[in-house]
Amino acid sequence: MRRVLVIGSGGAGKSTVAARISQRLGLPVIHLDALYWQPGWVETPADEWEQIVRQLLPREAWVMDGNYGGTLDLRLAAADAVVFLDTPRLLCLWRVVKRWAQFYGRSRPDMARDCPERLTEDFVRWIWRYPQEQRPRILDKLRAVEQEKRVVVLASTTEVCHFLDRLPSCAA
Repeated sequence: MRRVLVIGSGGAGKSTVAARISQRLGLPVIHLDALYWQPGWVETPADEWEQIVRQLLPREAWVMDGNYGGTLDLRLAAADAVVFLDTPRLLCLWRVVKRWAQFYGRSRPDMARDCPERLTEDFVRWIWRYPQEQRPRILDKLRAVEQEKRVVVLASTTEVCHFLDRLPSCAA
């Protein structure tokens, strides 16, 4: 695994898992949130965002976390492995509330600077609806690439831990 894409709902643990995969395999990690959001929670325009993603993909190796459906097909095509965190929505919601409390008033390490942690109604609604609205499309896309790429679907914290434990550890 040299190009690993980590996807899943908000609060699924994408950034944490991507960082752990990065450490285990000795690959650079790319947190898409840190690149997409501009100071003050300003979104990058879609055409500019696609160009940023296209510039990242040819790199020899990476662990990339984030959703951003508009560029998912590009990222799936470039990845040799995909880890889908199929985390239960109540756990995702609990994690985003916990993260909001932990980083209240400041930006978390995997986020763009000057984007203090926030918890909006739209984000909570998106997480709640994720299993019905996003998950089926993602599973369809993963089925379409599973013959040519390593696809790993992890549905619990225990499965995540077992997956990470089985990864080779890079020689430091």
